[in-house]
Amino acid sequence: MGEERPGTAKGLEHERPGEFDLIRTYFAPLASDPGSLGLTDDASVYHPRPGYELVLTKDMLAANVHFFSDDPPEAIAAKALRVNLSDLAAKGAVPRAYLLGLGLSDDWTAQWLERFACGLSGDQAAFDVTLVGGDTIRSGSGLQISITAIGEVPDGTAVRRSGGAAGHVLYVSGTLGDAAAGLKERLDPGFLNNLGLTDDDQKHLLHRYLLPQPRVALTGSIRSFASASMDISDGIFADARHLAKASGVDLEIEIGALPLSPALRKIQGADKDLAMVCLGGGDDYEILCLVPSDATEAFEASAADASIAVSRVGTAVAGEGAVRLLQDGQPLDEGQLHGFRHF
Repeated sequence: MGEERPGTAKGLEHERPGEFDLIRTYFAPLASDPGSLGLTDDASVYHPRPGYELVLTKDMLAANVHFFSDDPPEAIAAKALRVNLSDLAAKGAVPRAYLLGLGLSDDWTAQWLERFACGLSGDQAAFDVTLVGGDTIRSGSGLQISITAIGEVPDGTAVRRSGGAAGHVLYVSGTLGDAAAGLKERLDPGFLNNLGLTDDDQKHLLHRYLLPQPRVALTGSIRSFASASMDISDGIFADARHLAKASGVDLEIEIGALPLSPALRKIQGADKDLAMVCLGGGDDYEILCLVPSDATEAFEASAADASIAVSRVGTAVAGEGAVRLLQDGQPLDEGQLHGFRHF
């Protein structure tokens, strides 16, 4: 991990004072894989286990776009790592390692960086993953974080978006819409209080936005039973379209089957349209998957063994990638199908 200066060749420039200390102090302790060489070389060598192949994913996060610049450093670090682990979980991959790209704004402090590294350390322990390399630069546009996560699956078992077929059952994990409601509260403080939500309800929603919960424990169930899978980052309706198009099917989703937390049910009771917006708002980082009808019982049992709640929310039918939202079997206006757009 090193910092480049504009207009100079990497490795030839004068290093920013303290940079080697920065790496040695905050990041080298996170690099426990032997191939990382304690982050003292230009690259790491990572060895997958025999009979396994690698699954790679990358997400970039920018201050005041994907998180708030005044969020706790520990939470920023955890979110950056967890959104990548969510992608791996959807493929049925067990997380093993990651690369970190860190663009620090000019006002970074040692205390902030120490807390950021502590956040990574805690999640490394929680999810059994290790840092193997990366890079640090100065950022003129605020804090930026790029993580490339590396997972393993037995050869040929990674679950794509494209394996679904008509008749397969659509599932989601956890609950939906909480993070979007938490984000709305951050942007419009007091909005949840105005809807009559309790302090505990509000804490739940804010926590769901701040700290995603990647469903790593569900990887074995996904790998064993799902025909198609992805994580929900842009909202259930937008991501259902992605899954439907990749698998070449239409998806029919029953609105009443979508799993809601008690807090979001209170929002729904106060304002149904707002609850629908939250459902499509994104940042859930739950799993959306299709399971053949003859494997649903086994999938549900496997998820229960992993202590992950899953809900049947719809069915795949013959088609070319459309999503139809139903309420008691009757179609809703497709204008309700909101989703996050990056551009």
